[in-house]
Amino acid sequence: HKYDGEWVVEEPSNQEFPGNKGLILKSPGRHHAIATYIHPVFHFNSKPLCLQYEVFFQKGIDCGGAYIKLLSHSDDLRLSQFNDVTPYTIMFGPDKCGNTYKVHFIFRHWNPVTGLYEEKHAQQPEADLSEYFIDHKPHLYTLNLYPDNTFEILIDQVLVNQGSLLMDMDPPVVPPCEIEDPEDTKPTNWDDRNHIPDPAVMKPQDWDEEAPQFIADPKAQRPLAWIEEEEPFIPHPEAHPPIDWSVDMDGEWEAPLIANPACSEAPGCGPWKPPMVSNPAYKGKWKAPMIDNPNYQGKWKPQMVPNPAYFEDPQPFKMSPVGAVGFELWSLTGNVLFDNILLCDDLELAKRWTEDTWGQRQTPGIVKRLLSATIKHPWLWSVYVFTVGLPIILFVSFMWPDKRFGPPDQDYYYKKSDEPQPDSPQDTESNSCLSDCGENTGIQTTELGEYQLKSQPC
Repeated sequence: HKYDGEWVVEEPSNQEFPGNKGLILKSPGRHHAIATYIHPVFHFNSKPLCLQYEVFFQKGIDCGGAYIKLLSHSDDLRLSQFNDVTPYTIMFGPDKCGNTYKVHFIFRHWNPVTGLYEEKHAQQPEADLSEYFIDHKPHLYTLNLYPDNTFEILIDQVLVNQGSLLMDMDPPVVPPCEIEDPEDTKPTNWDDRNHIPDPAVMKPQDWDEEAPQFIADPKAQRPLAWIEEEEPFIPHPEAHPPIDWSVDMDGEWEAPLIANPACSEAPGCGPWKPPMVSNPAYKGKWKAPMIDNPNYQGKWKPQMVPNPAYFEDPQPFKMSPVGAVGFELWSLTGNVLFDNILLCDDLELAKRWTEDTWGQRQTPGIVKRLLSATIKHPWLWSVYVFTVGLPIILFVSFMWPDKRFGPPDQDYYYKKSDEPQPDSPQDTESNSCLSDCGENTGIQTTELGEYQLKSQPC
């Protein structure tokens, strides 16, 4: 009766690919559970495990999970009784509540000492995962487990997390070989104070610990126009108790207070008190200066003893066999779509499957992804301008055509350090007479007051 949420198989709301249906969690705020057996049973031997599926939060997600469970194979497994305590081997997938965005990877590990299964959680990725929950697009979640006890988590074929089953799980798969002795207690004479008050220093006799921090200003005087006989606020003379006011039920009625009109032109009314100022005689509580403790023994720690729960498991990859796959979820938001669920031990097969399903859809290229990122982070435009625009400007500035470079039959602009070159036949000879007939050259003033060279014919 707890799992009253509705499941349907239908097309997504955007209908980008007509006929492409998915399994949809429909009912918001309700518990959903659905599962199916797999044949044959999946055993963790010498081949890797690949688990992947698509999730589409069509209406976004406020709070809820979209993770998938690989249920442990046993003779007692009954999917008609599938619920939150049904034993599972792996739980994997996205989960969000509040401002926390997660991609879970949890597996149940058998403790041979206690005889119980313990949940081992992978550390969360460092990358920001919020975009996968709020962009209203389907995303592909992939978990790869390898026989060498390593794992990979990918979203949309991009690696977001990886690690070791032996080193990167919390709590660790292999417990510590030594633990603190739970029966060890700190000795009563153990001194772990790093510093102590200097016993050789005494409080000065004139040190007054009772002096207040603030005192009334002795220089302050009451203003002459201050009216002590009048109160600063008086009851509103025109206010009346509500008609339904009951003294027995509501108590004695009191009119609201208003500013006293008699004090409107006075600097103040009522009892006058001088303002408070800092007390020059105030010294506060006396404390002796601190010195290093000569008897300091360091921070006490209980002694280490062998861990009675210690065991070794060099192959945590060999988990409980998987007999079924299912979703057991609660979500505050409905219309969560699941599609293209794959569980296999062949990565090449998984690659082809991805190409035939996820790969058939047009995913944005790198340029479109960069432009989309500016919607959420407008400051990226400055990064793009600096990293793309600046090199283009520098390239154009240095490589722009110059007269110093070009075909040999064209005019050049020569530097002063170049060898003398013959004049071009196209050059004008207007100024050649200036050098030959210097005495015949003069300066005359035009009507506009400008100066110009005047030369006589050579």
